[in-house]
Amino acid sequence: MTDATFLPDGYHALAPGKLANVVTFVEMTEAPDRPRQPAPAGYTLEPIERWDTDAFLDLYREIGWEWLWSSRLLMPREKLEAKLAAPHMRSWCPVKDGRRMGIVEMDLSKPGETEISFFGLVPDAVGGGIGGWMMREAIALAFGRPGVKRLWLHTCHFDSPQALPFYMHMGFVPYARAVEVHDDVRLLGELGESAGSHIPMIRNGRAPDLEQA
Repeated sequence: MTDATFLPDGYHALAPGKLANVVTFVEMTEAPDRPRQPAPAGYTLEPIERWDTDAFLDLYREIGWEWLWSSRLLMPREKLEAKLAAPHMRSWCPVKDGRRMGIVEMDLSKPGETEISFFGLVPDAVGGGIGGWMMREAIALAFGRPGVKRLWLHTCHFDSPQALPFYMHMGFVPYARAVEVHDDVRLLGELGESAGSHIPMIRNGRAPDLEQA
């Protein structure tokens, strides 16, 4: 079991320019006994043999604009390119009419388990059962690998309110929470100021009055 440092109860100040979100980790230890479904009309799930970095970032921004996806935007270009090309990373995209409509990215680096490191759709693909079909395909791909006994991912409260209920509906079980602190990428110019409108941007942050909270 990994040692962990836990935050004590109470308020904890963030430095100006930082964001914090509550992350929920979910897992499944066997594939649900559900039949796979045919692809929605016009869709195929296509593997990505090798990413063009700019194409990846464009898709990443399109999917994550509203939800402030930021980790790959904060990553140095050389590190991102190395990660995308790493042999243990795999990606698939739902494609319709030649356009990539989302992404499933998996990290296969640990024996016996698979992490879904990114899962999302572009805004105009949300609804109509696309996400459910894509997740069923992802689950089948993950447990189709020899020896895999665990599939896991994490989501956070910046994401769509439907995200966590969706994962639980698909068979994932929550098992842990954490608080993630990171730069507000809007202040860094990596996303426009209109991104993530449900998370206010604080341009001139200052220390909070914790004693009065």
